[in-house]
Amino acid sequence: MIFECEGIGLSLGGRQILKDVSCRAQAGRITGLVGPNGAGKTSLFEVMCGRYTADRGKVTLDGKDITRALFHRRARAGLARTYQSPVVPGTLTVGETFRAARKSYAPFLSRHDAEWAARLVHLAVPWTTPAAALGAFDRRKLLLACLVMRRPKVLLMDEPASGLINAEIDELDLIIRKLVDEYAMGMILIEHRLELLSAVADDCVVLDLGEVIARGKPRDAFDDPRVRAAYFEGADA
Repeated sequence: MIFECEGIGLSLGGRQILKDVSCRAQAGRITGLVGPNGAGKTSLFEVMCGRYTADRGKVTLDGKDITRALFHRRARAGLARTYQSPVVPGTLTVGETFRAARKSYAPFLSRHDAEWAARLVHLAVPWTTPAAALGAFDRRKLLLACLVMRRPKVLLMDEPASGLINAEIDELDLIIRKLVDEYAMGMILIEHRLELLSAVADDCVVLDLGEVIARGKPRDAFDDPRVRAAYFEGADA
């Protein structure tokens, strides 16, 4: 086990957001995190990465309790996170963005590390290109490469296929599988495209109204009557 959240409870503004939620990431495996809008998926990610502090429960990485650890300490310990919107520096080029990421904290990384990460995520654009001029998929690749070059143990990905076309989703599938299979990263993936989750996820956790209503293999979890009632029927309404 690399990373685990156990019995997480979270209240914001007097409202219960998460209730006794448990989720884990294992080396070389992908856990899908699914649920309708407002289910608590992103809030759980915020607890995992340290932006929110849970009211109850425990977060561990490599067997160490990081429940109260700050965001940057979790990053240094090997936890990385992407966001749903690929926001890149508006005034930097691709190369300058890589340099900022390489020098963000010690040990500082080399240009070789950035070049390796760029190849790994299939980012093939001139480094003099303004980051803001990149398309959505290349922005995602750039931000992912900035994380991957640190060789994280666990990667949290928040809807990485958002805004992508089918061919790009197929390429993303290959990138994700390579990160997990060849570099043994543990991954937790929020994704509304169930076909992508079915293709790449080893296990799945389904949330509704802040609670886990199903877990298991993706196809089994998606066939659960509670999931269909909460997620599929709600999405079709």
